[in-house]
Amino acid sequence: MKYGYARVSSKTQDYLAQVEALKAAGCERVFSEKQSGKSREGRPEFAKLMKALLPGDTVVVTKLDRLARSSRDLHNIVGELEGLSVGFLSLGEAWCDTTTPVGKMMLAVMGGLAEFERSLIRSRCEAGIERAKRQGKQFGRPSALDAGQKKVIADRYGKGATIPELAAEYEVGVGTIWRALQPAEVAAV
Repeated sequence: MKYGYARVSSKTQDYLAQVEALKAAGCERVFSEKQSGKSREGRPEFAKLMKALLPGDTVVVTKLDRLARSSRDLHNIVGELEGLSVGFLSLGEAWCDTTTPVGKMMLAVMGGLAEFERSLIRSRCEAGIERAKRQGKQFGRPSALDAGQKKVIADRYGKGATIPELAAEYEVGVGTIWRALQPAEVAAV
């Protein structure tokens, strides 16, 4: 059985043209909704579609962006469909048809490109972080205590003040005082 999926992102848009194209392509049932494609959790009709599928069925969309917002999302959804023994076809992208050997190969190639793209992005991010660290850039939240305060806290703690007392006095959490007393923190002062 062929199932169609039509989606538009906002309440002011209309999905009727998609529904007509899907019915013309032989879809016996069309799930349609006006929801953002950002997350699958906010798409109840998509969830209903996934529950209705049986092995041998095919999911049809008019364009890939109606189903997924990114190549990673598309790859995950198509993998899930494959696990259910369900085919996938996009009317707008003739190469995207998992019911044919060529379509399966093209999706595998596209999935490989998406994975390659993710690894390039990750390596660029890591290189940027390393460069920033070499330049002395500090990551994370700024410390609630400056170096002078940390030195005073260490001195007072050494003279018998408790961590909860110091936390109350400096209006910070107990964990902040504890971290200020760690050797790496004190040594940096």
